[in-house]
Amino acid sequence: MDKKSLVKSMSEKSGVTLKDAELVLNAIVETIEETVATGEKVQLVGFGTFEKRPTKGREGIIQIGTRKGETFKTEDGYAPKFSAGKEFKNIVAVK
Repeated sequence: MDKKSLVKSMSEKSGVTLKDAELVLNAIVETIEETVATGEKVQLVGFGTFEKRPTKGREGIIQIGTRKGETFKTEDGYAPKFSAGKEFKNIVAVK
């Protein structure tokens, strides 16, 4: 399902206009992004948790170009993580 289909489904289920459904979806996504970026978790009980997790840098080998075969190291950083909640897992497992 793409964003357009999600907005349409939200509109139909809630009885609001497509425009209002899209505004709400955008606000939810933006709020989750901003909150997780600061290091806070966003927990929707039953659905899941969004959080920021540290990632370790790693070494790699350049595969193409004039520097092929040289090694490089990526920096430590952060990545978003989603952990599905129990109810969500149960719904997916049944269908």
